[in-house]
Amino acid sequence: MRVIAGSARRTPLKTLEGMDTRPTTDRIKETLFNMLQYDLADCCFLDLFAGSGAIGIEALSRGAERCVFVEQNARAVACIRDNLKATHLEDRAVVMNCDALTALKRLEGKYRFDFIFMDPPYNHLLERQMLEYLTGSGMIDKQSTIIIEASLETEFDYLESLGFTLEKNKEYKTNRHVFVYRGE
Repeated sequence: MRVIAGSARRTPLKTLEGMDTRPTTDRIKETLFNMLQYDLADCCFLDLFAGSGAIGIEALSRGAERCVFVEQNARAVACIRDNLKATHLEDRAVVMNCDALTALKRLEGKYRFDFIFMDPPYNHLLERQMLEYLTGSGMIDKQSTIIIEASLETEFDYLESLGFTLEKNKEYKTNRHVFVYRGE
């Protein structure tokens, strides 16, 4: 795994051995960032369930002003810190070692995010829990984009009832990216 583009281009990234994290493949990451590339400059990015930090690091490398990484696995947090150091991006990063809901509560009133990327463990409904919290949060507005990496089986039929709009659903062989905005 590596940084694909930007200031840290081609820098190899560490990942955890085993099944504790599920890194987004370079091909899927490249597709995602091709969709986001014109909106990343000077943005504030949140990487929830960050794993190795590859998504947030890619955002920073491509011009995001700041990225907050949230990961509860201490070994993964160490990996994120090592990857930030290797890419020389640590000065624009905040790393939080806690569960995602606790992090959202701690971040309230401190940031307004242009992008929130979340890649929770599949089929545990954690994405719904995060969206339920974000419904009333000041961390996002109508211009904020929430991107959820989910299994192909994950249902999002509840979005409208939470005040969100499904903008795009990009399916891959084994998973998908769902782009969500706060509704009108």
